[in-house]
Amino acid sequence: MTDRDSGAAPLLVLKKITAILSSFSLSRPELGLADIRASTGIPHSTVQRLVANMVQEGLLDRHDDRYRVGLKVARWAAPATQGLDYLELITPVLQRLRDELTETVCVFRASGGKRVCIALAETRHMLRRAVEVGSIMPLHVGSAGRVILAWTPELAEEVYSWGLDAITDQTITSPEALRLAVVQTRADGFAITTGERVTSASGMSAPIFGPQAELYGALTVMGPTARMPLDVCQSWVEPLLAAAEEATRLLGGRIPASP
Repeated sequence: MTDRDSGAAPLLVLKKITAILSSFSLSRPELGLADIRASTGIPHSTVQRLVANMVQEGLLDRHDDRYRVGLKVARWAAPATQGLDYLELITPVLQRLRDELTETVCVFRASGGKRVCIALAETRHMLRRAVEVGSIMPLHVGSAGRVILAWTPELAEEVYSWGLDAITDQTITSPEALRLAVVQTRADGFAITTGERVTSASGMSAPIFGPQAELYGALTVMGPTARMPLDVCQSWVEPLLAAAEEATRLLGGRIPASP
């Protein structure tokens, strides 16, 4: 029996198509043929043939010599997540990041001019920051607030005008200083803060996006500064961003265009 008779050859083609689609990410939404070949290890001639077929079928879109995941795939994502609880979808991401970094991981969303914890994977360390689902915190302090303001500019303008109360000696109370910090967060794609809401506590956050490229929430890692000094937080940026991207994918989300 040949490979074609047994169905092995069609299965191999599906694996290659899956590998090509998996080459794209929120941080690399456009790729050339050389990029796809480098990512998949598939020979150039095979990549060229499969990519051409995928464009014809709408699985990929072509823009000059660059390719993106096709809009047909995006349309399929909607029914895939329809009726599913978003928090149920992303909770395993929080748990895996908690296990990798060993600190508390949570998601914050804006509500009523504050930020609210809507999901939580708590650290197993005895010394931990006190937070639970439903905890309400100000928007002008902490890395989660910084991320929320960075991707909801209308809300940010409101917050700048409210008057920024000092909670610790590290709290930013100048609207212009906060504005600059928010602009930097948008440019970096993440935020790291220390001691703004709780003395000797650190946090780092990255955005999760929804299907319309809207901000869904801020994925946050938090813990004592003794365990999360700046250099440690900086070394955790890549795992944080990878987890935020995975959560965005699970929600059928897409990254917004640069302003």
